[in-house]
Amino acid sequence: MNDNPADISLWNAFKLGDRDAFDNLFRRYYPMLILYGVRLCPDKDIVDDCIQDLFIELWQSKATTEVQSVKAYFLKALKYKIFRRLRNKLPAQTSNNTEELIVLSHDQFLITREDELHTAKKIISAINELPGRQKEIIYLRIYQDLNYDEISEVMNINYQVARNLFYQSIKSLRQIMNKE
Repeated sequence: MNDNPADISLWNAFKLGDRDAFDNLFRRYYPMLILYGVRLCPDKDIVDDCIQDLFIELWQSKATTEVQSVKAYFLKALKYKIFRRLRNKLPAQTSNNTEELIVLSHDQFLITREDELHTAKKIISAINELPGRQKEIIYLRIYQDLNYDEISEVMNINYQVARNLFYQSIKSLRQIMNKE
């Protein structure tokens, strides 16, 4: 499991004391670590504290660990930090059972995933009720991530018409969603 060569390069530079490489690793991985962490623990403050602790400890120790995947290393280290933090907050009789934590976080993940799927189905259903050009512009803008210049070229309309059409499409989509 080899990681992105740029990440390995940053990791090696960080190990040699390069502050910019360390900052770059933090900026690159922080959003992903937050998303992963809240799947394990719904308390975002605890997750954020654990991420901060992880990076502080890494900087202080200059992480002598050789890694093949920076991403995997960060995910695993964060997981253990969160479990240790939660275990310390639990009553003594459950403090050694991290499987309970996994089950709780897994249940939370399933509930969140079910809510997301339900919302996605509602949005897709509402989009299908839109007229053709409105469906097309939503597809181009949101799903293909095209900017208005690109959309105007694809749809053969001018820039301002593309902006107006997208605005109207979103407004219509909201109206449809509010009816349900």
